[in-house]
Amino acid sequence: MNDTQAVQSLFKPFSFGDTTLSNRIVMAPMTRQFSPDGIPGADVAAYYRRRAENAVGLIITEGTVINHPDSSNQRNVPHFFGADALNGWANVVKEVHDAGGKIIPQIWHMGAKGHVNDYSESDIEAIIQAFSQAAFEAKRLGFDGIELHGAHGYLIDQFFWEETNRRTDRYGGNFVDRTRFAAEVISACRLAVGPEFPIVLRFSQWKGTDYTAKLVKTPNELEMFLAPLVDASVDIFHCSTRRFWEPEFENSQLNLAGWTKKLTGKPTISVGSVGLDRDVTSFFTEGKGASLTQVDELIKRLEREEFDLVAVGRSLIADPAWASKLREGRMSDWVPFDPEAVKKLY
Repeated sequence: MNDTQAVQSLFKPFSFGDTTLSNRIVMAPMTRQFSPDGIPGADVAAYYRRRAENAVGLIITEGTVINHPDSSNQRNVPHFFGADALNGWANVVKEVHDAGGKIIPQIWHMGAKGHVNDYSESDIEAIIQAFSQAAFEAKRLGFDGIELHGAHGYLIDQFFWEETNRRTDRYGGNFVDRTRFAAEVISACRLAVGPEFPIVLRFSQWKGTDYTAKLVKTPNELEMFLAPLVDASVDIFHCSTRRFWEPEFENSQLNLAGWTKKLTGKPTISVGSVGLDRDVTSFFTEGKGASLTQVDELIKRLEREEFDLVAVGRSLIADPAWASKLREGRMSDWVPFDPEAVKKLY
């Protein structure tokens, strides 16, 4: 079998909610900070359009912050509130749709200034409403769904993680009780967008400050952790790992996305150094680029239905045509990721 035939499982359609994707390749959300004062311009729209034109089935935007004072401490991270920012995102949606693509925003609260233990219940309600309003705006602007950022030590994940959530009220407690905030965010967003509009939740075990962190330690704990989120109406789980090929638990080769799908029956997105030859963090600490790797292991797992979709991150920053080159068997033409790539928007 030649390379072109081997990758065809990545280019089969996939449907969820009222959305059908042309293939299984997802552009992972990656913070770019090219939106001055939070307003995405024509260059941001062109950046996403180029990926849609080159066979990316679903684009998940960079994190976009909600309307709350603590949501960001970075000036050029895009907003998902305010007329100018929302008009900018409307143009992004138009460009991607005109290119035949699908796109959802990643809705984000960085937890940049506040602390989960300091918020009163009225503060929490205000944050939940800000998430809900962002979800409403996403549907109004014509996006194809939303993703809630619940990973990597940001606000939703700060409620999940025992190291950051020391609350003694209903938003604290054991690892199941600590899902309450996320579940209420999801439920509020569902109320705002209706039953058929897809809601994706990104979650992770690891944190930006601790790569070895664990929310749960066993499959049984993972099942208990995910149940309230399923009940709150998550459609797809985006399971963030640093290396997609690593097993999540002992005595099984399933990764986090595989276990999540097995335990919930929900579709999952797998992610983690796809198209890279080593953990992406080493590129920055060692100052080296990546050589290109084949995706044989990824395809085998997809064909076993361990997960449903595959998110590609930095490989798509370096090469907008990564997916189309894969489809056409032009992998030798891939542009390898290099740390310099993150300094540009192309």
